[in-house]
Amino acid sequence: LAPHIADDRSWKITVHTLGSKYTREEQNDMRSAFSFLNLGGRVQMEDPDDEFILIQEVALDPKGSPLYPRHSHKQTVIEENDSLPPLAVYFGRILGGERNWRSDLERFSLKKRAYLGPTSMDAELSLVMTNLAQVREGGIAFDPFVGTGSILLSCGLRGAQCFGTDIDIRVLRGKGDGESVFSNFRQYGLPRPDLVRSDNALYHRHYRCGAKGASAGASAGVRYASIVTDPPYGIRAGARKSGSSRAEVRPVADEHRHDHIAQTQPYCVSDVMADLMDVAARTLEVGGRLVYIIPSMRDFDEATDLPRHACLRLVYTCFQTLSMEYGRRVVTMEKVAEYDPARRRDYLAATWANGPESAEKCANIRARILEAAKKKPKYEEKLAFRKQKRREHRQAKKREKRAQQAADHC
Repeated sequence: LAPHIADDRSWKITVHTLGSKYTREEQNDMRSAFSFLNLGGRVQMEDPDDEFILIQEVALDPKGSPLYPRHSHKQTVIEENDSLPPLAVYFGRILGGERNWRSDLERFSLKKRAYLGPTSMDAELSLVMTNLAQVREGGIAFDPFVGTGSILLSCGLRGAQCFGTDIDIRVLRGKGDGESVFSNFRQYGLPRPDLVRSDNALYHRHYRCGAKGASAGASAGVRYASIVTDPPYGIRAGARKSGSSRAEVRPVADEHRHDHIAQTQPYCVSDVMADLMDVAARTLEVGGRLVYIIPSMRDFDEATDLPRHACLRLVYTCFQTLSMEYGRRVVTMEKVAEYDPARRRDYLAATWANGPESAEKCANIRARILEAAKKKPKYEEKLAFRKQKRREHRQAKKREKRAQQAADHC
């Protein structure tokens, strides 16, 4: 904090108490506990040079409400609750947020992107993920499910060398009007990323697994500093891998091999996560980080239901509640040991602590969300209303397109 205690810098301390209300006098008492910092300059509550924050964390119930609220519905202090200490107290300097980075976040907003898709990651979350992954300037950042490149773009903003893969050639090629992943990188003046169509389930077959003559411990020719990704888990987009559902597959003629796009088949989400662990353990440099998102219902247990790997150590999990039954976790893992290619089958077999029971908790997440939604009152009426709104929206888009075509023709 030393550079921010100068006499010529204004400051303020914001008190944030989740689920509790304190009077101004009580908040001032909390602030006075930090008088030993001897902050210089003057107190300025509006737009100061530095803003410090004091956060008190209290326990929450399964619905996200304070477990021990300070006040009752009559706004009177409940003595037995008020006497309970907070779970934790945090103090620090605010580096970003609406006041500091509002203009920057607006600049990177999806609303202003040249190229978007239905699963594009919002700017704030992708920036948080790259921070957790410790993406650094000059390091190689990899997204094996790159899609429209929102996460990779955030890696590029940190100065990383960006490499991405996806099995869907359509998102990599972009739209017919020339817009593609590269359009977003041009928009922000960033170097073009390296993009390759490939199947993450077959990563070890698509790419070299070590220099010629290297020892078995040299498990990857290229080492990534960071792997940051949002795997397809079948809610907005289904996962696919190479293969065919046909009993007999016709061979590809030699004259068509140069531009042939292999058929794909459904890719079980539990296998998606297992292969992601394997690729990260194989290709990260020791100390490198994997950051990914995994959906979960209320019965999810981080101790047993998160995928694991002998070469990776769990660092953080950050849970985001999306509904009463459903949320998602941002998981950060660090590579702590070298990968042994000879043990690949053992690694994959140990991905899920409780075997199929753990794997199923993320494999059928979409079906479980629908089951939970159907139990809510007036589900059918709400579903019909949403369908009608979507139909009206599509019809409006068609009318707008026909009007634009007519105007262009004239």
